[in-house]
Order: sequence, then structure tokens, then C-alpha cells
Amino acid sequence: MRHIGTLVVRYRYAVMTVWLVLAVAGLAVLSALPRMLQPPDITVDRSASATASELIAERFPDIGGRQVMLAFTSRTLPADDPAYRRATRAVTSAMAEHPGVGAALPVPRTGDQHARHAYVMLGVRGDPDTARRVLPELDERARNVARDRSDGAVSVALVGLDPVLAQLARTTTEDVRSAEVYAVPVAALLLALGLGSLGAAALVLLLAGTAIVLGLGILTLTGLSHGVDTTAVTVVATVGLGVGLDYALLLTLRHRDRRAAGLPPDRAAEQATVTAGATVVLAGTAVVATALGLLLTDITYMRTLALAAVLAASTATLAALTLMPALLTSCDRVLGWGPMPWTRPGRRRPKTGPTAWELWTGHLLRHPGRYATAAVLLLLLAAAPVLGLRTALHFDRSVLAGTSLGDGLTRMEDDRIASLTLVALPHPVDAGPVDTEPLSAALDGDPRVSVSAALDNGHDLTLLLIGESQAPDTAAAAALQRHLREDLVPRLLPAGQPVRIAGPAATVHDLSTEVGDQVWLVLTVICCGTFVLTFLVFRSVVVPLKAIAMNLLCVGAAFGVLALVTPALGYPAVNPLLPLIALTLVFGLSMDYEVFLVHRIAEHYRAHGDNAAAVLHGLRRTALPISLAAGVLVVSLTGLLGAHRQDLRQIGFVVMTAVVLDATVVRMVLAPALMRLMGRANWWLPAWCGRLLPSRTGDARVPAQSGAADTAPSADRPRV
Repeated sequence: MRHIGTLVVRYRYAVMTVWLVLAVAGLAVLSALPRMLQPPDITVDRSASATASELIAERFPDIGGRQVMLAFTSRTLPADDPAYRRATRAVTSAMAEHPGVGAALPVPRTGDQHARHAYVMLGVRGDPDTARRVLPELDERARNVARDRSDGAVSVALVGLDPVLAQLARTTTEDVRSAEVYAVPVAALLLALGLGSLGAAALVLLLAGTAIVLGLGILTLTGLSHGVDTTAVTVVATVGLGVGLDYALLLTLRHRDRRAAGLPPDRAAEQATVTAGATVVLAGTAVVATALGLLLTDITYMRTLALAAVLAASTATLAALTLMPALLTSCDRVLGWGPMPWTRPGRRRPKTGPTAWELWTGHLLRHPGRYATAAVLLLLLAAAPVLGLRTALHFDRSVLAGTSLGDGLTRMEDDRIASLTLVALPHPVDAGPVDTEPLSAALDGDPRVSVSAALDNGHDLTLLLIGESQAPDTAAAAALQRHLREDLVPRLLPAGQPVRIAGPAATVHDLSTEVGDQVWLVLTVICCGTFVLTFLVFRSVVVPLKAIAMNLLCVGAAFGVLALVTPALGYPAVNPLLPLIALTLVFGLSMDYEVFLVHRIAEHYRAHGDNAAAVLHGLRRTALPISLAAGVLVVSLTGLLGAHRQDLRQIGFVVMTAVVLDATVVRMVLAPALMRLMGRANWWLPAWCGRLLPSRTGDARVPAQSGAADTAPSADRPRV
């Protein structure tokens, strides 16, 4: 850090020039981002549904790996009207002529189907990315042809899992943009109030904004060949804002401390980089380590989010270590621009006696057991409702309402043709088609099934198409998937027959199963990564264990509060992906605050050996950056509470709640109380571990006697 600080300050104009070029290049690249956005891919790699889709695309290319439905309707014409039929034939022919479409199969009418509704299934060719990119073009072509051939009497909507996810992704982008329009000015005001000037707030926002632009630019470049996941853009913006503000605040406050001590701007920036820069690297590494836990899942969507979080944290860390020291040196005067009225000379009167903050911290350090007990009980009480939390993937009908896609999905649900499941039955070339009659007969009597039909490619694959009466995100569809896999298929198909099940409901089923199977593995890996990192940094066994326990309490409390308010947020269940996303974000941000606080305490303790004074010193020095960073992040997340999508409101609420609890109950009460209670035990390290760890230059000697913890310079002794 010392070398980095010296080099950055010495060549500050070159550093700022490089960052200016990167920011301009990032802005130029971002102009291509809107047309590259793609809906999220919720496919689970190596799952039964993914394997089945690949098998069908290979051996039944006309059916393809993706299937969507053309949902026709008319306000005046019945489906058997000649004009209606001409329009449906014209649309079907136009779709069949497209190189991305294989089969275009009319769906047989059912007894519950409306007289003015008709449906055609399309098999979409190509790999998943290609299929998703071609769907908007197919949708537009179908609507134009239907309108032109019927003079507007017949309309059509392209309905399927991918179109639904695409519509939800577009709404996500709009919601995040609206939240940022609200969050940025409020965050700027909050920063100005906390830092005491508009200039300081502007520099902090400049760094966070530059890091976000660079992260989004890199994300855009990586997506040139296959598109950019819309949720990845949201993660880069949210995580980049959160950690970018954290790190910029930390360096700015350290720089101001050094300036107040009489150092010139260049020396103050160097010293800020030496001290706060190390904390920034540790905190950024913690965020990256927690995000990497998501790479263990086979969910493409989760891995995309993990890489987006890693990208955001890395760019924010790089900007904080290089751009911020250069800005602080060159724009030192800017920090004083636009001072708040109470910070101007002569406006602040010296106070006699201890401040309210000093009285409270003194009381906390005199009675740490009471505060720690109260904090733990509060978090446990808040976490209790988590036992009743229910997860379910849900297509947000309020977002889809009023769109042609939403209207088409509603029509399909009313006509009991809401989804399609494909049962792939491979067989030897000379064996002939698989006998699906017993299975079809059992399905025909199931009220959750509207129609079934068997196809064979004449070579080595029999395909059973099952029309479901419920959408793939419903409990009935999930129950049918379980019944099909666990009962009907083993019982009614020939013994030893290989079976692969694909379709939207199968994809949703595999996604929910994978999340349930992997959430504990991801949590374990995150906890292990957190332990290893904090163990290596603080050379203590106790500090990592406390950090993990406090983070788990905080996450549990946040989800407990979410369980209470979920019905008010629009739906009684939470998205099954939410626990994985929230665990990553909350653990990453919590480790930021943990490193801020404990690093300050460790610095003072290693220098003086007084545990009580070190805890008080850490509280004094980190209360402002932690509170201010948490406040700005909460303000940013508050904008998501007004989002149209229910899962966005849920994730905004749970992360916001966790940040508030972490910055107040955990960092300001529980963590310092536990460190005060445990004294020298905080830094316990087995002798054999100490011998294995490399020695660090500059580590101050810590008194070896237990009584030494009570001796400290009078200036640093707390009034307890």
C-alpha cells in the first residue's frame, strides 16, 4: 500500500488521465448496452430438463430446444371463421419460413377453449442464447402479419417461459432506472450532510460513478457475442454503488484526518492509502470471496450474478486504490467547497462535558454483557418468523397485466392450455416407437392435463407432448411434475426405459430443486471463505467465528422480518433465488463493515495492548463511515420498494433490513460489546498456527501478560 500510494500521488495526473480515458470508453460502449440486453437464463446445467432439451434439439430438430405458443384471439370473429383461419395460416406460414423456427403445430381444441381463441406451438431452433435473441423478432413478425391479413380483426401474442422472463427483465431495467433517478440526488444530499460539504460528496460520488461505468463497460464488452443479462446490469450498478461509496468514504475520511493533523495534501493522500487502502483491499476481497460461492451452483443465472458482483467489487477496489488518492491530492480544495452551515468557522461552539455519543459508548463498555445479550435476543426474536417463510417462483402477473403477452397468458390459463411439458423417450433404432398409450390414458384423466399427443422421429426418439392447464409457476404445475416423475413414469412406462422431461414447468421444477439442494452448500462455502480471509487478516480464531455468527444472525433476522411483511409486498411467498442473492450481498456488505471496525480496533490494540481503549477507538473512528455508507445504501435500496416487480421489492427490503440491522445492532452494539467482553481472547491464536503463518513487517508487540490489557496511554483510555 505504501508503494501504491507513493506512485499514485507522484503520477496522479497520469492516473487521472487513464481513468478519464477508461470512463469515456465505458460511456461510449454503454451506448450499445440497451440493444444487447437479454432476459435471465434460469436453466440448471446438467439438470434433467436441460439434458432433455438438448436431446430433443438434437434428435427432433423441428421441435427444437425451446417451445413457445402463438395465442390468437379476436373480439368479433370465431376461430372457424374463414378470415380468422386465413390470418392464422398466414402467421403460421410466416413463422415456418423463419430460419429460427422448426415445426409450427396447431394445438387441438379442448372442451374448455373459448370459441374465438386458437393456438399454434412453435419449435425454436438453435442454442439457448440464439433462441432467446430470435424471439422478439418472431413476436413482431407474427403481430404484423396477423394485423395485415385480418385488417386488425385478429391479434396474436407469443407466449412462453422466455418471453415472460424477457418482459420481467424489461420491467426490472425500468424499475432500476427509476430507483437510481430517486436515489442519486438523495444519496448526494445525505453524503453532503454527513461529510459536511458538497465538494466532498461530489468526489465520493464521482469515484462510485466511475467504477460503475467501468464495470458496465466491461460487462457490455463481454456480452458482445451472446448478449448481456439484465439482472447482471442491476447487480453491477447496485454492488458498485454500495462498495464504491464505502471505499471512497473510508479514504476521504482518512485523508481529512491526516490533513487536520497538519500533513500536506500529497502526504495525507499517501497516508490514507497506506492505512485505509489496506482495509479497502481486505473488504473488496471479502465481497469477491462471498460472491464466488454462487459459482458452485449449476444455475446459469446465479453464476452470472456472481461474476457481475465480482466485477463490481473489483472495479470499485481498483478505483479506490488508484483514482481516489489522485483525486484527493489534486482536488484537496474541492473537499471544502459548499460547506454545510454548521461546519463553517465560528459556527461550532465548543461543548462542555462529554457528548451524547461518548456517554453512550461509555455505558456500552461498562455494561457489555447487558448490551450483547439484548442485541442477540433482539436478532433472535426478529429471526423467529423465518421458520414460516415459503418460497415459490412466481410470474408477476401485475407486471404482465396490460401487455399482449400477459393477455395471451391469461387466455391460455382460461382455456387450460397454459404450458407444455415434453417427455423424451429415447429408444434403439430397430425397436420402434415407445408405447406411451398407458401413460397418455392416465394423463387424459388428470384435471391438470388438457391434451396429450405422441410423436416419433422415425429413428430413435419418441416424444410425448403434454398440455397443462396451469402455468408453470403454479403449485398445480409443480405437483404434476412430481406426480409425473415419481409415480406415472416409473409405473406406466416399460421397465428400464430412459426418460427425459423438458418444458417450462420442468425447468422451474429443476430450478427450485437445485436451489434447495445448493443453498446450504453455498452458505457453508461463504462461511468457510469468510473464516479463512478474516483468520489470515486478523490472525485470530475468535474474530472470524464471531463475524460469521453475527452475519448469520443478521441474515436470519432480515429474512424473519421479510416473512412478516411479504404479504404486504404483493405475494405471500418469496422467490426461491432470493436467499442465495441476499446471502451473497449481505455477507459481502457485512464483511465490509466488519473489516472497517475490527481493522481499526486491531491497529490500536497491536500498538497499545489496551482492549477497552482499542474498542472505543474503533467505534469512534468507524461510526461515521459505517453509518454514512449504510445510510446511502439504504436510501438507494428504498427506491426498489416502489418497483413494479414483487421480487425486486422483496430483495430491496431484505437487503435494506439487513444493512440497517448490521450497521446499528451488530456493528454499533453487538460487535464492540463482544470484543470488550472477550478482551485478549479476541486475538487468541494457537501457537502452531502462529508458526505456520508468515511474519508481517510492522506488527507491533502486544503485551504478553493478561494484566497488560488494562494499561494504556491516558489519552487513549476510555472513560468507563
